Order: sequence, then structure tokens, then C-alpha cells
Amino acid sequence: MSVTLKGRSFLTLKDFTPGEIDYLINLSLELKQNKYNGIKKRLLEGKNIALIFEKPSTRTRCAFVVAAFDEGAHPEYLGKGDIQLGKKESVKDTARVLGRMFDGIQFRGFKHETVEALAKYAGVPVWNGLTERFHPTQALADFLTVKEHKGNLKGIKFVYVGDGRNNVANSLLIGASKLGLDFRIVSPRELFPDRELLAYTEETSKASGATITVTDDVDRGVDAADVIYADVWVSMGEEEQFEERINLLKPYQVNIDMMKKASDSAIFLHCLPAFHNRETAVGEEVYQKYGIPEMEVTGEVFESKQSVVFDQAENRVHTIKAVMVATLGG
Repeated sequence: MSVTLKGRSFLTLKDFTPGEIDYLINLSLELKQNKYNGIKKRLLEGKNIALIFEKPSTRTRCAFVVAAFDEGAHPEYLGKGDIQLGKKESVKDTARVLGRMFDGIQFRGFKHETVEALAKYAGVPVWNGLTERFHPTQALADFLTVKEHKGNLKGIKFVYVGDGRNNVANSLLIGASKLGLDFRIVSPRELFPDRELLAYTEETSKASGATITVTDDVDRGVDAADVIYADVWVSMGEEEQFEERINLLKPYQVNIDMMKKASDSAIFLHCLPAFHNRETAVGEEVYQKYGIPEMEVTGEVFESKQSVVFDQAENRVHTIKAVMVATLGG
């Protein structure tokens, strides 16, 4: 059965069927192979892309820019100080203006309602580069990375360790439930996923054969894992919560002892940036205040052969390219 996503926005994996998600992953692989083989089809020739960033980013910004240029499109970066989104101009009006000028719009920011409003009024595809609730482009790159290293997704024991209710965990949970993974969130009870989202994924799992486990028991959660995934303990804009999160999440740090509980061939993923040493201003500040030289993952794991985080980071380009190509229709 052919899949057509032309004209669709990409706000959350909830909006896509298992077949459509699988199509985007396979398209990502095809476009990645084209790039590696020097095949330039320029499937977005003549397209103009608006990149709205309320929150700064390394990987998301670079991935959208490189993906757009690779396929012949022109990306225009619109930072927090460049437009009047929600300040002097409503989101609705901004959407209607940009929709007349651009073929597609990326939004990375705080409220999920903002990207929903952009999609409602722009009249062109809108892509979620991250909001407080979901990070679907990241999840696509994560699943692509697992497929490349493990050969498949169905039945893979995929363990997310840390803040079980953040945007990355939410998107992985949705995608895993639709693609048939053995997905586990290992987290303190205070940071378990939203009950409504869990109910949704339990329902979607019935069709895919996925199993969903949420536990605060590290040994149980990571046993025989094929993939262990960590994310930062404190998201951008929540810096005042460092002390509380450190106290909650110290037992959930991904270290060599934890990796030994997983499969011998387990891989480690992290959406980056990672606080695995004191070589950043934040890392050093946390060390000086709380005496912790590493947070969600140790340097030993991060730099190990099991770590494929830079493959994962590169895959942001290929999956974002697939989303734009599929929804803009070439």
C-alpha cells in the first residue's frame, strides 16, 4: 500500500499510523544512502522553509538547514528576537503571514499549543522541532539508529532511563507502542509518564504487539536490554530544578554497572547534549554546587564502543529530510 503524506503537518507521532512511521524511517534510510552515494535529487528544489526557534538548538537547527540545502530548499532562520510571535503579533496572524511566504514551517519552542496553532492557520505543513510535550523528529532519528544497528525494531528491548515524562520519553513511548517494541521506562515514581498518555499507548500496543513497562526498579527495567537511552535530568527553562532532579535521579545514572545488566550487544543512545563530564559551564557549576562530575551518563559509557550517540545525532539530518520531502511532496 502506497503512503502519501503530502500537505500533512508533523506535530506528534500520535497523528501517524504505524505504516506511516515505518515509511518515514525507510525514506530516511533511502535519502541517507543517496547522500552517501553522492546522488542529488534535490527533491525540495524551489521550496522555502521557515525555521522558528523560541529555544536555541545545535542539532535541530543544523539538521533542518543541512537537510533543506541538500534537497535544494532555502531555509530561513527566525530566532526569538527576529519575529514578534505572540508578542506584537498573535501566533494565528504570524502563521497566516508565514504561510503565504513559505512552503513549510518548523517550530522549536515551549508550548505545544503554539505549534498546533501554527499548523491550524498556516495552510502549509508545520513540523515540530521540539515542544514541552513532544519531540517527534528526535524519536524518528532514534528509531532509525536502532534499526541500523539492530536490523529491526519489532521486539527490540528499548529502555529509556531518567525523567519518564519529558518530551523525548513521550515521543519514544508513542512510537514504540505503534512499532511493536518491548519498551520500558525506568524512572522514579514522581517522574512516571502521564496516565492519559500511558492509556493511549496501552491501546495502540494491542495492534502492534508492543509491550509497555513503567518501573522504578532499575534491575528489572534494564534486564537484557538491547538499547539503553538517557536524556538530561533538567530540560531547558527548568534550571531551578537541578537540586531536586539530582536527588531524584542519581540512582538512575547510566553507568557501566547498569550497562552490564543489559545485553552484551546493547547500545547506548542519548539525544544530546549530555552532561558526562565537567567540560561545560553547566557541568562545572553542577560539580561545584553538588559534587557530581557526571550526571545522567558517565563518561565511561558515553565514550564506550556501545555508545552510538553520534550516529544518532547525524540521523537527525536524514529523518528531518524525510519528513520535509514526504510532507512537501517533493
